[in-house]
Amino acid sequence: MKNLFSVEGKVALVTGGSRGIGLMIARGFVENGARVYVASRKAEDCAKVAQELSAYGDCHGIAADLSTQAGAAKLAAEVGKHTSKLDVLVNNAGANWGAPMAEYPDAAWDKVLALNVKGVFHLTIACLPLLEKSASHADPARVINIGSIDGIQVPMLETYAYSASKAAVHHMTRVLAMQLAGKRITVNAVAPGPFESKMMAATLDRFKDAIVASCPLGRIGEPEDMAGIAIYLASRAGAYVTGAVIPVDGGISTR
Repeated sequence: MKNLFSVEGKVALVTGGSRGIGLMIARGFVENGARVYVASRKAEDCAKVAQELSAYGDCHGIAADLSTQAGAAKLAAEVGKHTSKLDVLVNNAGANWGAPMAEYPDAAWDKVLALNVKGVFHLTIACLPLLEKSASHADPARVINIGSIDGIQVPMLETYAYSASKAAVHHMTRVLAMQLAGKRITVNAVAPGPFESKMMAATLDRFKDAIVASCPLGRIGEPEDMAGIAIYLASRAGAYVTGAVIPVDGGISTR
């Protein structure tokens, strides 16, 4: 039981891992003994984060554009050059777009759905060979998709494509969980509430007091909250959980 929440020695890929929620998860994995590959669009951001986290453990950066199927395949191939297996895939890379309904552009749907939904699907499929090499009956490989409570409840702002995309991620998580269970791969989603991140910065600047007031636990999320749920799902403690969508929001989505 003392190793129930251990991720030591596991190999993880975290997309969108250079900032925000992805960085919180990557740091949690690295500091607890996992080897982590951090992916994001900008090579300099990847290199900076890899250097920073390498002070605490084993971390490497890989630049990748996951808005296309070719980009997903390229990232999986690059990871495969460095490791023969992948224990954990965290699909965190995402985009947002807010605008009034009457002005909401078609380009927003194309950009947001391409990365938030198609990107998750394409990278998961591209990484299957590496995940299958890690998977076993006792210790399945893990896919952790980052959704949002905006995919559970109506969001505060007019982010039509984003909230729809996250609801799609939640349901795709259940579908993939059923499809991949036979390969000994679990697929779960985390639905974060408010956390400090670039994507949330404008919202927190305008509405932080109201958000905190609406939260039953009376605060926004801390990095340890996000690292903790990812470590749980990636460790032996989460080995029998698949197809779940877990809100990490201080209770906001219960209202």
